[in-house]
Amino acid sequence: MEKDIEALREDYRKMNKSCFILGASGETGKELLKEIVASKLFSRVTLIGRRRLPLEEEPYKEVAQEVVDFEKLEEFSAAFQGHDVGFCCLGTTKAKAGEAGFIRVDHDYVLKSAELAKAGGCTHFNLESSKGADKSSSFLYLRVKGQVEADVEELGFERYTIFRPAVLLCDRRESRPTEWLAKKMLSPISYMFPTAYSVPMATLVRAMLHNAVLPGDKKVELLENKEIHALGKVGEAKK
Repeated sequence: MEKDIEALREDYRKMNKSCFILGASGETGKELLKEIVASKLFSRVTLIGRRRLPLEEEPYKEVAQEVVDFEKLEEFSAAFQGHDVGFCCLGTTKAKAGEAGFIRVDHDYVLKSAELAKAGGCTHFNLESSKGADKSSSFLYLRVKGQVEADVEELGFERYTIFRPAVLLCDRRESRPTEWLAKKMLSPISYMFPTAYSVPMATLVRAMLHNAVLPGDKKVELLENKEIHALGKVGEAKK
């Protein structure tokens, strides 16, 4: 599998594909950007966000940035033009934004961005969702995640990949007490059952990129936590 991935990555580079990242200021987005730049899989990388990020290091000098107002996304449709692949890592919490704000970011912003990306020529849309996402759930977080998964699917991308990671293992700069408590409680369980309740952030982003270079045989792909672990671990020993 490792040899196959390396060959696929090399072939993918020759396609000169471009990509955009939504949510590059968040933990997943930052790690994804780092991995994308290091892998050189894309000929052009664009960050779409509400503010410019201070990317002064040499490896990031070719990364383009488009600043948009998510409340008026229609006015920024040009930012979504001409990208082959899209990675959406947008997200907030009810504690930070309130219930209405959470729905607006995790559903409305995501869906509108996907609509503009589709109209702009994006053929492969990747969505970071959550383990347990279900539009019929009684829990707001899981219900909103499940609903946006379904709504984006209706747009009919040539290829649409949903990633449903469990608790993400990383050192967040942003304080999320509930997530911190979950990590502490799950630590011994994660040690015994590493693919069941958590996943390292680096493993998730590697899975995203490995999946991108794999030939897609389905219009809609759903990767649960166990599949994310398996795909993200490929080639890890070389890191």
